[in-house]
Amino acid sequence: MRYAMVCSSNQNRSMEAHLLLQRHDFEVASYGTGAHVKLPGPSLHQPNVFAFGTPYKSMFDQLRRQDPDLYKRNGILAMLKRNLGVKNAPQRWQDNSSDGWFDVVLTFEERVFDLVLEDMNNTREHKLMRTVLIINLEVKDNHEEAAAGARVALDLCRELEASESWEDEIDDIVAKFEREQERKILYSVSFY
Repeated sequence: MRYAMVCSSNQNRSMEAHLLLQRHDFEVASYGTGAHVKLPGPSLHQPNVFAFGTPYKSMFDQLRRQDPDLYKRNGILAMLKRNLGVKNAPQRWQDNSSDGWFDVVLTFEERVFDLVLEDMNNTREHKLMRTVLIINLEVKDNHEEAAAGARVALDLCRELEASESWEDEIDDIVAKFEREQERKILYSVSFY
C-alpha cells in the first residue's frame, strides 16, 4: 500500500510520520495543504513564510543566519535538519497529481482533512476509480505531539496493512483503533 502524510506546511507532523513510516519500510510520501510554508518567527505576528518547493536546506541556512539561538531553542533548526534527511523540500498536496495515487492519506488536523477531501472530490478527475482512504488523526502542532502522533499513525498503518481488505474491514478497524488508542478519528473514502 502507498501512504501520504499530510499537514499544513509539510514541516512537522507530516514529516515526523513520513520519517517513522519510512524507517519501517512503508511506501510513504508527505505533503502540506497551505498556500505557503509557515514557520514560527521572532513573534506570533512575524512568521517565516516560504514557498512550497523551497529546499529545507535553504530554510535552515536562512533561519540559522537570522537568529541561531532562537531557532535552536524553539527546535526549528533541529526539525529542518530532520526534514533534510527525508526529502529535499516541502511539497503541496494540491500540486501532487504527478506523484500518482495513494491507498491511504493521513492528515493531522481536521482543516487539512477537509482540504484533502475537497481536492479529491471536487478538483481531481476520477479516471482510475481506485479507492483511497482518507483519515484524520488530530495532532497538536508541536514537536512532542508530532512524535507521539507519528507512532499512532504507524500503529494505524500496521492495522491497515494486516487487513485482507481495508474496504471491507474499515469500520471494524476504526472502532478497534479508537477503543485501543482512546481517541476519535475521522475517515472518508474517495477515488482516483
